[in-house]
Amino acid sequence: MESRPFRLVTGDAAIDGVLHPAGRPGKRPAVVICHGFKGFMDWGFFPPLAQLLAERGFAVVRFNYSGTGQRPGEDRVSDLEAFRRNTFSRELDETLRVIAAVGSEVGAEVADGECIGLVGHSRGGGMALLAAAHEAARERVKALVTWAAVATFDRFDDAAKALWRERGELLIENARTGQQLALGLELLEDLERNRRRLDLTAAATRRTAPWLIVHGSDDETVPVAEARRLKAHASGVVELLEIPGANHTFGAQHPFAGPTPHLIQAMNATQTWLRRHLPAA
Repeated sequence: MESRPFRLVTGDAAIDGVLHPAGRPGKRPAVVICHGFKGFMDWGFFPPLAQLLAERGFAVVRFNYSGTGQRPGEDRVSDLEAFRRNTFSRELDETLRVIAAVGSEVGAEVADGECIGLVGHSRGGGMALLAAAHEAARERVKALVTWAAVATFDRFDDAAKALWRERGELLIENARTGQQLALGLELLEDLERNRRRLDLTAAATRRTAPWLIVHGSDDETVPVAEARRLKAHASGVVELLEIPGANHTFGAQHPFAGPTPHLIQAMNATQTWLRRHLPAA
């Protein structure tokens, strides 16, 4: 079946996404894919990952956080103010909003909203973990897979924070597009004000869904030590797959140039985990 675009309204923003119905009839277990910082739902490996999982019998949802500042089909930030205003709490709330919509507003005829797997990359892995541990979604999330996930959202040193407060924003560069992008002070204030809500190691302990942690040994952005830290705090069923030589994106690029051996390993492990732990998959 062909993919279908959707839009969810939440507060003062809209969440754009795509639903990939399963290649099998009826309401199928659903998988929600969460992109990371400076990522977006059409980046690199997300569309082929969604297509693979749909072929394996899942109804798959990928979406853009409103704070990406990108509209569907765009591959660079066009709404600089939306990017600037983004916060961690906003992304968590939007993740929960998407999960709540699966099987009703999104995929009412093809997705089982009571049987959901979450897949997240990098910061999106952190959001998937928080959502899996959240009381609003915990009973519906039956499986979790994180790729190159962060163990903390606090990735800024004291000097950067001081400059951030002084200027009211922190400038970063998107290496792929060359854009200079501003992070508003709201992001830092959210991190400091909501440390307990955004505590990833605490979420690792709270979550109940079986969890596969996938991480490259040569990740240049999120060191593999963060994956080991998450596993050390995790309760219940959890496995860590370290892929020797793999970097932060498992060798994938945007535009997507085809799968690498590292990406194939990550994708195969992911679909195997989800088929094992999502009933009727």
